[in-house]
Amino acid sequence: MHQFTIEPMFGSANWEVAGYNIAFTNSALWMAITVVVLWVFVAGGMKRELVPGRWQMAVESFTGFIDDMLEANVGKAGRKYVPYIFSIFMFILFANLLGLMPFGLVGVHPFTFTSHFTVTGALAILTFSIVLAVGFWKHGLHFFSLFVPHGTPLVMIPLIFLIELVSFLVRPFSLGLRLFVAMMAGHVLLEVLSSFVIGGWNAGAHFGLLVGIPSFLLMVAICALEILVAGIQAYVFALLASLYINDAENLH
Repeated sequence: MHQFTIEPMFGSANWEVAGYNIAFTNSALWMAITVVVLWVFVAGGMKRELVPGRWQMAVESFTGFIDDMLEANVGKAGRKYVPYIFSIFMFILFANLLGLMPFGLVGVHPFTFTSHFTVTGALAILTFSIVLAVGFWKHGLHFFSLFVPHGTPLVMIPLIFLIELVSFLVRPFSLGLRLFVAMMAGHVLLEVLSSFVIGGWNAGAHFGLLVGIPSFLLMVAICALEILVAGIQAYVFALLASLYINDAENLH
């Protein structure tokens, strides 16, 4: 499980602030790398040429995709959330993909920080905070009507309100947990299969042919699946975020 270990890049001494250690870690490094790569990607596609090139088309396609998703789920009011949902979607997508890159061939081992609940949970809490801020800013205390479906019998209101409130409060946990579990499970599976490949060939040519080659072929298939999962998980996070924002905007 070494690939999931968060380690200080420059030691942990002299990094104490108010009793908390804020040492710069490998996780923070790959977050910074992801932000830089994302910034370069977006900046390179903002040339606004009349006949867009492939790079500009790629950025515009992703932006249009997020815009369409928000319009479908939130309505016209969703357009003002495009920058945030686009940023969170692309950040997660790039983080997932960078964690799958074979940089280990040149001695650089990528760190998939989305395989840590502390990171995905923080992204979920940030999204949930926006939902709460929008809900109370736009509707005030009427926002609590979200927890009482229309037509609920009067005698059932306290129970239904409690159930809906708990369901609402669980959202940030489930939002962060889904991404964390998907990314961690994929990397653990690749780690197990790679140990089969190495162990099989170390045991001899017979075991290498019997265990190593099938495991390696399965690894290739799992890697292809992980690329698909990287995109799907980014999409699911953005989609659920837009649905939660819709609840805050429209009280549905």
